[in-house]
Amino acid sequence: QVQLVESGGDLVRAGGSLKLSCAASGSFFIINTMAWYRQAPGKQRELVATITRGGSTNYADSVKGRFTISRDNVKNSVYLQMNSLKPEDTAVYYCQAQTTYGPFWGQGTQVTVSS
Repeated sequence: QVQLVESGGDLVRAGGSLKLSCAASGSFFIINTMAWYRQAPGKQRELVATITRGGSTNYADSVKGRFTISRDNVKNSVYLQMNSLKPEDTAVYYCQAQTTYGPFWGQGTQVTVSS
């Protein structure tokens, strides 16, 4: 079983920055790709960014150039640096880890961007 705990969500003004963190714990063989997803009210959950164990990254077009995903394999953690935030970035952000036992999700952290 793998537990993921996100932190760092907050209320911020448009143009501001936030850094989300997600730490994995529990019994697992290896964590492969880690990702951040988000879900805004009334919308489907969408992929924001992914990072492989080797550090290769991929971003949704809507966040390219503004968000940066990173990870620390020793700490089994993944981060999302969010800059130039927009009101449309408002959502619950979820961390996901792909492990030997399948995908696991965190409980989510709320990010609210005011205009």
